Amino acid sequence: MKILNVLTLALLIVGGLNWGLVGLLSFDLVGAIFGTGSALARIVYVVVGLSAAWQVVPLVSALGSSEAASGHVR
Repeated sequence: MKILNVLTLALLIVGGLNWGLVGLLSFDLVGAIFGTGSALARIVYVVVGLSAAWQVVPLVSALGSSEAASGHVR
């Protein structure tokens, strides 16, 4: 499970950097590498999106454990 968490986190970093380039420079690195609108670029976007969905689990877990540690259990 740790390997999957590290892999999905790395994909999220790549996706975040790509969106930063899009926002700052109007440059889509994924599109430039794989072809804008290509099937491969779409697969990369889907995998990054799935990575974000996967990372919700450790986030919720971390938030739950920090509330328990601070004594704010509901």
